[in-house]
Amino acid sequence: MPQLPNLDSFRQRLAELDTQMQAPDFFSDSRRAATVSREHQKITRLLELGAKFEETEHQLQDNRQLMEDPEADDELKEMAREEVPELEQSLEQQYQDILGEMIPPDPSDSRNTILEIRAGTGGDEAALFAGDLYRMYVRFAEDRGWKVENMSSNEAGVGGFKEIVFLISGEDVYRDLKFESGVHRVQRVPETEASGRIHTSAATVAVLPEAEEVDVQIGPNDLEITTMRASGAGGQHVNTTDSAVQIVHKPTGVTVYCADERSQLKNKQKALKVLYSRILEAKQREEREKYAAHRKNQIGSGDRSERIRTYNFPQGRVTDHRINLTLYNLVEVINGNLNDVITPLKDADRAQRIEDMLESQVSKNGQ
Repeated sequence: MPQLPNLDSFRQRLAELDTQMQAPDFFSDSRRAATVSREHQKITRLLELGAKFEETEHQLQDNRQLMEDPEADDELKEMAREEVPELEQSLEQQYQDILGEMIPPDPSDSRNTILEIRAGTGGDEAALFAGDLYRMYVRFAEDRGWKVENMSSNEAGVGGFKEIVFLISGEDVYRDLKFESGVHRVQRVPETEASGRIHTSAATVAVLPEAEEVDVQIGPNDLEITTMRASGAGGQHVNTTDSAVQIVHKPTGVTVYCADERSQLKNKQKALKVLYSRILEAKQREEREKYAAHRKNQIGSGDRSERIRTYNFPQGRVTDHRINLTLYNLVEVINGNLNDVITPLKDADRAQRIEDMLESQVSKNGQ
């Protein structure tokens, strides 16, 4: 029978949060207030689950004692015996729920998210596939009621994109998309291929939690901002003013170019938003890599060079290589129904984080 973990540290933390929330100036910093409130709700939910676990545990013990009581009525004994399997199952589920709530939340989960898709190996076909991925994520976002805003794009002559960067805003966007970073591979017959041979092409996806200025410290002399005339496919698309903006973060070499808007100011604002997010993601990736050295499995490594998924059109198959997941609903997936892919990834990551947490507790107790 599972044992209820020690929740004393969470009770202490809840008392600390209660004190913070009672301060007169608590709501003066809305961002901090929202963070503290979310943590308060999470710990409250955990302690409620703990109380329910103890209640079920006591009921199970009472039933077992009743079954062994020689003076108890036979009918009552039988009723108690019939309830035991259900109580045991309920106790195990409550135990798993408690472990899940004990996992420290990812502070970026609730953030809006910038996605960057770039065509990789495969020439024109890779650019077309990058366009397919873009439409897949846009449809997924629309189904969730999220908002999509294009930040920057470089269209390919055959259609699709050499590169496209866009912002998705909504509730828990990063939580649901953070496992999409990496190399996506497609196997299909290109529309331009007369011989009907199957080609393999690829595109890379980077998922960046939207950063705020307080997340990233940038000095006044760290940025090199250049304006230039936007280039395009011709006609009305080409600007006749210097509206395009390129920003270089000199300490890291991170470079962002934005020319989608006709306004130089809007392009600069969008470029800065992408720049801050790229720098934040690099800092977070360094922390993940330190932590990942102790993990057996890296579901959410965020490594853009890692091949994470294959879309095989002739077989109608989607394979996620990180968790050995194979689905035969490629058309649904490429049309934005990503739930069957994303949910198993989140479940696998949750299971791994629970295992890491339990191993850490055992290690601490053994010291």
